[in-house]
Amino acid sequence: MYDVVVIGGGIAGLVAARACARLGLSVDILEAADVVGGPVAGHEVAGLRLDSGAESFAVRGGTVAAFVEELGLTDEIVYPNVAGAWLHLPALKNRGARSVSVPLPKAGVLGIPGSPLADDVRRVVGWSGALRAYADRLMPVLTIGREHSLGDLVGKRMGRRVLDRLVEPVASGVYTTTSRELEIDVVAPGLNRALTTAGSLSGAVSALRAGAPAGSNVGGLRGGMSRLPAALAADLEHFGAVIETGRSVTSLRRRDADADGSWVIALTPSDEATSPSTDEMERTARFVIVATQGKQALRLLAPLGEHLDALSELDWPGPTAVTLATLVLDAPELDAQPRGTGVLVAANAPDVTAKALTHVTAKWDWVAEAAGAGRHVVRLSYGRAGQANPAETLTDEDFQELALRDASTLLGASLSASMVRGFARTEWRDAISPATIGAPERVAIVREALADTPGLEVTGAWLAGTGLASVIPDALAAAARIRQASLGL
Repeated sequence: MYDVVVIGGGIAGLVAARACARLGLSVDILEAADVVGGPVAGHEVAGLRLDSGAESFAVRGGTVAAFVEELGLTDEIVYPNVAGAWLHLPALKNRGARSVSVPLPKAGVLGIPGSPLADDVRRVVGWSGALRAYADRLMPVLTIGREHSLGDLVGKRMGRRVLDRLVEPVASGVYTTTSRELEIDVVAPGLNRALTTAGSLSGAVSALRAGAPAGSNVGGLRGGMSRLPAALAADLEHFGAVIETGRSVTSLRRRDADADGSWVIALTPSDEATSPSTDEMERTARFVIVATQGKQALRLLAPLGEHLDALSELDWPGPTAVTLATLVLDAPELDAQPRGTGVLVAANAPDVTAKALTHVTAKWDWVAEAAGAGRHVVRLSYGRAGQANPAETLTDEDFQELALRDASTLLGASLSASMVRGFARTEWRDAISPATIGAPERVAIVREALADTPGLEVTGAWLAGTGLASVIPDALAAAARIRQASLGL
């Protein structure tokens, strides 16, 4: 029997497992995939080691940087090119062309402008859109208190052009859902309070930006963010923890009260098992930490009692399937970084299917150094909330052709198949967004229900919030509660 079994080997599970193992508790991590790390993963394309999932972390609060320091990776922290991203939008009717690419205005929060009449804002929304947005300064704040929907708030205060041409591309690129479904207090903490104080949305944005620390909002790791789970796995091995990959958990149950009260975790047989034994099919533990994605977690929790079964009936958002296309290109014409570090695409752009493009070699110096002169890495993202994923029915060959065509349009360069030196397709599915309306209330209900189930903790982005700056503290808190319980505190 282990002291702790952690179900899920993503970052949340690895962080919680490490915290428990450092205390001397025996720990087993069960991961269904062949590798640990979850969305913080890497792959090799054309001889380059690249991120296939998350490529950066938010620096707010210094939480991630402090954790990275514990792992001995502080000297490997890098920051992106400050050139910034662009937007790809339908052209305004009076400008003739079908679409236009313009720099994303800098003085904003999630695309909401702090200075509606600034030149870079007018370039995106036109004079009429800028004047409508400026009217926000003249409108009273009619409802003192919390607004919920980011998109509804922006539409009411600043109009459709700011909403459709600035906020929606950013919301979709960052949170993979429409801005109308985003909970303001989750994606823009402090905005409601600042709105009440400043009396306008643009004033609130300016106040938030003025209070933000100087410097980049995100950082990364030289060699890719996949170095983080690798370092965590090495540390876990050092502390004697067991990591089992390729092991799916089918169910979770508590032993009878007249037994020792431990947990029984049922597994699918491993590929090597011809006649699986009980030891092969079960793990037992004093404590369990569920660190899977939301759908899997709710499935495991449901049989444990009516109060946990009811959690699946909450108004959870549907998962969005996202497909990434990574292209390695010999394209010296991209040396000039024609669209900065990447492009966010409006949903109604008439000539592009992708929702975003990252010019990886323009964004990260370490990738450019590894690739060499004239070789470039671009990554395109497909799949929007509430819509069929356009890549789902495509063969890899057709998907590469689509990605190359979209990249040509977004980067303003003529890119051909002869330039392709490597291509990779990555699928990310079944994630429940932690940022949609009602998220704080749903999370509170989950936490309250778990409080009545001793010896069980649940952590992960679906509860903690998007990004490592949210996931790591939540996982550490879950491990701390296990520690207290193990000591009888």
